[in-house]
Amino acid sequence: MTTQAENIESVKASGHISEPRQRQWRDYFTFNTDHKVIGIQYLVTSFLFYLIGGALAAMIRTELATPEPDFVSPEVYNRLFTMHGTIMIFLWIVPAGAAFANYLIPLMVGADDMAFPRLNAVAFWITPPGGLLLLSSFFFGAPESGWTSYPPLSLVSSQVGEGIWIFSLLLIGTSSILGAVNFLTTILKMRIPSMGINQMPLFCWAMIATSALILLSTPVLASALILLSFDLIIGTNFFNPAGGGDPIVYQHMFWFYSHPAVYIMILPFFGVISEVLPVHARKPIFGYRAIAYSSLAISFLGLIVWAHHMFTSGTPGWLRMFFMVATMIIAVPTGIKVFSWCATLWGGKINLNSAMIFGMGFISAFVIGGLSGIMVSSVPFDIHVHDTYFIVAHMHYVLFGGSVLGIFAGFYHWFPKMTGRMLNETWGRIHFVLTFVGLNLTFLPMHELGLLGMNRRVALYDPQFQDLNVLCTVGSYILAVSTFPFIINVLWSLVRGAKAGRNPWRALTLEWQTTSPPAIENFEEEPILWSEPYDYGVDSHRFDSDQPIEEILAEVKADVG
Repeated sequence: MTTQAENIESVKASGHISEPRQRQWRDYFTFNTDHKVIGIQYLVTSFLFYLIGGALAAMIRTELATPEPDFVSPEVYNRLFTMHGTIMIFLWIVPAGAAFANYLIPLMVGADDMAFPRLNAVAFWITPPGGLLLLSSFFFGAPESGWTSYPPLSLVSSQVGEGIWIFSLLLIGTSSILGAVNFLTTILKMRIPSMGINQMPLFCWAMIATSALILLSTPVLASALILLSFDLIIGTNFFNPAGGGDPIVYQHMFWFYSHPAVYIMILPFFGVISEVLPVHARKPIFGYRAIAYSSLAISFLGLIVWAHHMFTSGTPGWLRMFFMVATMIIAVPTGIKVFSWCATLWGGKINLNSAMIFGMGFISAFVIGGLSGIMVSSVPFDIHVHDTYFIVAHMHYVLFGGSVLGIFAGFYHWFPKMTGRMLNETWGRIHFVLTFVGLNLTFLPMHELGLLGMNRRVALYDPQFQDLNVLCTVGSYILAVSTFPFIINVLWSLVRGAKAGRNPWRALTLEWQTTSPPAIENFEEEPILWSEPYDYGVDSHRFDSDQPIEEILAEVKADVG
């Protein structure tokens, strides 16, 4: 309380709030150490790769509209498949999570910047060349065995293309590790003194869990890829059975990263949804500590379930049982989050704006993906649907229905803070409807395709599956079209959007105490922790969005006595 009172006196003594310094457009094209610039650089770059990955997905679905490989050759189809998967995961969802973390974490904890600003800039500037290398691998013979690139199948690909592909992933993985170090240090060491660990926004808790997973699992993937490159380039036999190697070891190393990668992709947007829902429902979050600690539980359990991807790889029965039970247990902390989100919505004064409907769409789509995840955690069922389109449906409901809808929910929520402008709600609702319809039309029929036995990763299929595949292809075109209202909305709103003001949502976390967009220094004075982050409905915190900050600080001083 002493710190708050001193800060209030300091602001009042100054008599005014100085005009904040803002960044110029050219700063976003330079090596800049401002975390807000880096966050937007990540966001724009990842969205450009999303457009590329989405275009590849449309090509894949066009090929699958007919049973015969008549749009692209099977070899090109396999390369498209590999590029789509790697782009969407390593260049869209993971960097988009880093974008929100970079922009928001210092603001949320009351810091001026990240703990290591130069390292933060290096982490971003590794990503564009890594992405360009990844794209170039397509033209040199990218892996044709799917983005998992299992050896020995991967050994038939072009060594040049495969080598470029591997090097690009090593660069992007290095970027993730550097970012994780920065996020953890900033959250744990740079909070304002009055913010206890149980007063942090839930997005910060989500990023603690995500960063821990990145630091523990990404080096294992890097090791697997380096050993694979040795097999390809200098003829070692770590994974090549022809020389005594074991491809199953590669699968263990690959999935030790790649199943935690699911949570690396989804946990940041669990945090986003935990920020969006209470603001737009005007209710305190239900079960703050349960949501916070369940993120840590997911992070821990995510490291011990990787072999459920390998139930058909000759895994011993006793080991199958362990991974089956562990996979089912991980549904518990996830279910805690879903229950808490629904309880937060219950009885709230819900504002169905674009951020809120994307957040609610996130919950519904993720629940479908979660339920099918429980199904495939069972060994007998997994063996039945392994390598079929049921797995494709499950994965996309989790990652597109979860992560991508979460990205858009966060974007609509924090766009006013990032730009000082409001997005158009009509365009936002059109964007949501097209996205949600396209999502379900594309991926819901894939459950039935998988149960009927249609294999994934192949362009040729039995004609009996064509009708459902046509539905999926039409849905993918709707998803492609859904991007246009979003782009129009963003470009128009940047120029003509209504002024947002400091706090258009009347939210309580610290990022809303500063200007929109925030000044270079974030805060003119050390921010005041004037409430718990989700204390909506408490009389002493009914702040009008246009109320001058001096008046707010005076009210806080009166409250603290």
